[in-house]
Amino acid sequence: MAMGSINKILRTTAFKLSAIYLIIFTMFATFLIVYIAINTQILMTRQLNSTIEVEVRGMLEQYRSGGMASLVKVIEARSRRPGASLYLVTDFRGHYVAGNVSTLPKWVLDERGAIEQSVPYQRLGETTRKEYNAVVSVYEIFGGYRLLVGRDVGERELFRKVVEQAFIVSAILMIVLAMLAWLFVSRKVLHRIDLITEASHTIMRGQLDERLPVTQAGDEFDRLSENLNTMLSRIEALMVGLKEVSDNIAHDLKTPLTRLRNRVEVTLADNSNDSDAYRAALEQTLEESDGLIRTFDALLRIARVEAKSTQIEKKPLDVGIIAADMAELYEPVAEDEGALLTWETDPNCIISGNRELVSQAVANLIDNALKYAVRHVREQPLQEKQTLPAQARIHVSLSRLGKKSSGPEDVDSRAIILSVSDNGPGIAKDDRTRVLQRFVRLDKSRNQPGSGLGLSLVNAVASLHEARIELGDNKPGLVFSIHFPPLLDRESDGDSKNN
Repeated sequence: MAMGSINKILRTTAFKLSAIYLIIFTMFATFLIVYIAINTQILMTRQLNSTIEVEVRGMLEQYRSGGMASLVKVIEARSRRPGASLYLVTDFRGHYVAGNVSTLPKWVLDERGAIEQSVPYQRLGETTRKEYNAVVSVYEIFGGYRLLVGRDVGERELFRKVVEQAFIVSAILMIVLAMLAWLFVSRKVLHRIDLITEASHTIMRGQLDERLPVTQAGDEFDRLSENLNTMLSRIEALMVGLKEVSDNIAHDLKTPLTRLRNRVEVTLADNSNDSDAYRAALEQTLEESDGLIRTFDALLRIARVEAKSTQIEKKPLDVGIIAADMAELYEPVAEDEGALLTWETDPNCIISGNRELVSQAVANLIDNALKYAVRHVREQPLQEKQTLPAQARIHVSLSRLGKKSSGPEDVDSRAIILSVSDNGPGIAKDDRTRVLQRFVRLDKSRNQPGSGLGLSLVNAVASLHEARIELGDNKPGLVFSIHFPPLLDRESDGDSKNN
């Protein structure tokens, strides 16, 4: 159990980050301390050698000016100073003449000039056998006499010990800081990750309304949680939509499929061998089959549009021309139904879109308005002093919301609005959002032909073109508006030049 806990800790990001921090900071601190120590040692050695060289030159000047007696006198005087440097004069046999050094290695006096390595020595008059180290220089003067001048390196050794202690203290401090960093990361960062993991497990168990926790810190974890929550909301909406589509398919397609099967069964059970009855049954079966195929085709098209398929090509197109073409196409149908279809469009209403899908959306709006307006008008009783029944009226209009402005921030204020209005029954405010969903048909429309997918396709096309849908009251009737974002002037100009 203990080994499992240790392995779990070793695998955590907090431990790895703390270990990386400790290694990097240790390497940096070691380099810094070693660099300072080495350069300080070099600087102190240079200062010692420089001081020795100055003293040697001064003593040699004393020797030249006053001879050996003057040199000995100067050395005796300097040797009695507190913390004095090292001085020694020997004769040609190596016997002591003057100075404050009692013992030296024999090879030292055989050298000439500055000796690079530290030399052990003992001071004259000390009762202890303690040895010290010094940096010395040896010079030969007249008659085989030798002059030794040196400086104790105790301060340098003391500095080295201080550096060693500083390194040990720094190492301990770095370990403590690494532990504190690990504790901080474990308690703060990993706690946030554990909360996200726990919420993820809850979501995976099927609770799709669960969301990742978001604090007020505004850090990268909050940004990650917000983005994931947006994605989860989208997934939840898709799952709910999928369930609703499945339920609607089962509800709306079960009746025609059952009716189709019963008709075939009744026809097969008829033994009259009436070819006309068989033909009528087959024609009705074919008609309902075509209706089912159209329903599934509409579902596939809606799914393709909502998925924003890369195969859907967009290019600059004039919505006014499309609206006029669709209105002109439906004008004979409106005349046959006794309705009045009119249209009014502004020129050069250019958007970036797919011509086929926009045309289908406009056609669905006109067909929907024509179907319900005609039925509503026919059901209205004649009023007093009214000799003719009222006429269904459908109007298609296209205009800009605002005028051109100098900045791109006002593009939304110049939206291109495609509106289809009628004098039909209209839609209650509470139902205006619901009718854009798949298979949704208001209770009054259940006996009307159709599958309830027309406005769903319009909603999908609007979403693909980043357009906004508004449903308003025409008093009486409905106004269905799509606010398309306009194509920027520079884009349309460039495309017109290319064309």
